[in-house]
Order: sequence, then C-alpha cells, then structure tokens
Amino acid sequence: MPRSVLYAVPALVVAALLMVLEQRWSRRHAGAKGYQLGDTLANGGLGALKVSFGALVKLGALPLFAIVYDHRIANLGQPHAWWSWVVLLFAEDLCFYTFHRTHHAVRLLWAAHVSHHSSEYYNLSTAWRQTLLTTITSPVFWMPLALLGYSPWMILLAQGWSQLYQFALHTEAVRTLGPLEWFMNTPSHHRVHHGTQPQYLDRNHGGIFIIWDRLFGTFEPEGERVQYGLTRQLHTNNVWTILFHEVGDIARDARSATTMRGKLGAVFGRPR
Repeated sequence: MPRSVLYAVPALVVAALLMVLEQRWSRRHAGAKGYQLGDTLANGGLGALKVSFGALVKLGALPLFAIVYDHRIANLGQPHAWWSWVVLLFAEDLCFYTFHRTHHAVRLLWAAHVSHHSSEYYNLSTAWRQTLLTTITSPVFWMPLALLGYSPWMILLAQGWSQLYQFALHTEAVRTLGPLEWFMNTPSHHRVHHGTQPQYLDRNHGGIFIIWDRLFGTFEPEGERVQYGLTRQLHTNNVWTILFHEVGDIARDARSATTMRGKLGAVFGRPR
C-alpha cells in the first residue's frame, strides 16, 4: 500500500499539469467548453470518494476473485509469459465492454454508472467523475478472468492500466488519431459516448479498444459536435445528488407503479 501511494503521487502531479495545459488550450479555441470551477470541484470530490471509500469496497471483491481462481478451468495467467499479458489486455477490455454496455442497458445498473455522464463539460477532470456504486456492481463482470486462470493481482493490474488509458480519453484537445481510430478507443470515440444527441446514446462502450463496438454494432463515429451530459440535465454540483439522484428516481417510479410488472420495469428495465 505505501508503494502504491508513492506511485500515485507523480501520476496525480502529471494529471494536474495536463489539466492546466488543457485549460490553457481551451481558452485559445472557440467552441471548447473548457473548465467550470464548480463542475471541476465536484469531479474532484467524486474522484476522492472513489479512491478512498470506493477502494475499500473494491477490496471486498478480492476474496470473490480468489474463490473463482481456485476453481479455474484454465491457466492462462502466466506472469512470466508475454502472450499471457497480451491475452489479458484484450480479455480485460472485453470484460469492461460487457460491464459498460450492461450498465447502459439496465436501469438499476445505470443508476450506479450515471454519475460519470452527468457533467455538461468534457475535460480531463471528467475522468475523475466516478461513482462509489459500480464498485459493488462491477466485480461479477471480471470474474471470467479469474476462471481463465488470472490471479486477483493480475486482474487488478489490468483494471488499473485500463483506467489510466481512459483518463486520457476525456479531452476535446485531441481531435482524431488517424489510423488508430479504427481499432483503438480515442478521445473522438469517447466524446460520442458522452453525447446527449439521439445518434450518440449508448454508443462506443470500449475501454482501450473500439473493436468490440465495431463487432457488436454499438459503434458511432463523431460527426455533429457533441453536447455533453444527460438527456435530462441535473444542473447541480452537489456530490450526493450526482451520486444518488437516479436511485431516488427508481424508488419513486417503483412506488408509483400499480402492477408488479411496472415495478420490476422501473428497476430492471431500460434507463428512462
């Protein structure tokens, strides 16, 4: 743990410097929304909750991974074999795609993920706009890696490099990356994912790669300038409202439904 904290300090310093550079860039480019103080502070508050209390909750997944690992059906997790890490790179990203797409399709899971989409701004600090709730809903989506023989520490490491990569996706400063746009997730592709326009909803769920979206029919290229946020904007920087507003909406809709089917639909149907 002390070594992890030691490694995190320079990463945070680099992230802060990149955000300063991004803010200076946005001031020189018409149309770039840049940063808004209240929004950025809310992002930072949500990020702090995720890396503190959320990290403690995430530790609870380690015994689950260990149990599945003890009953593995393969032994692909070979730390000293280069091919094992290549397989893990792609397999972890497929797990993330499945997690991400499912959290956009089931309302109860959307309630755990929606916080990340609630900002009307799009900058590097948006990557910190995380939620505590996905630490509870997400472990099951990575359990197949343990079943294939990847130990818990390898799974956590793969999740870590995916999160680092995805931090860099949250910017308007990078327009396109040429041929990389065909198979890598890029800022252009991820801007689409945060869009509120109908053609952008529930698109581009990949983490590091965009190949899963192309294979499974959820890819959408960036065309019309993206408008960020939710289809029903929150207009608040209150951290607790950002975190739990959809949970409250689900409870209200479930109470007001007059049939069991309606109540179940309010919880497990598609997001509204």
